[in-house]
Amino acid sequence: MVNIAEQQTKKPAATIEKPHETPSDWKPNVLAFACHYCAFAAADLAGVMRLSYPSNVKVIRLPCTGKLDHIHILRAFEKGVDGVFAAG
Repeated sequence: MVNIAEQQTKKPAATIEKPHETPSDWKPNVLAFACHYCAFAAADLAGVMRLSYPSNVKVIRLPCTGKLDHIHILRAFEKGVDGVFAAG
């Protein structure tokens, strides 16, 4: 068993990445996978109603998000996307 005093004297693990300030004008790149019949229809209706969403959100229409493979989500992060949204 480990002594409680030993646990308290141990140094915290070193972090690999150092925290940094986020610029005030930074906007995350978001990729949205949208089902053709549900979520994309809602986004299309928003466009018809002249509603807007931020330009940093890119929408990809899919026949069904149930068939969305995890490799596409991982590849989006590899390509530099900050967030992924899957809506069905």
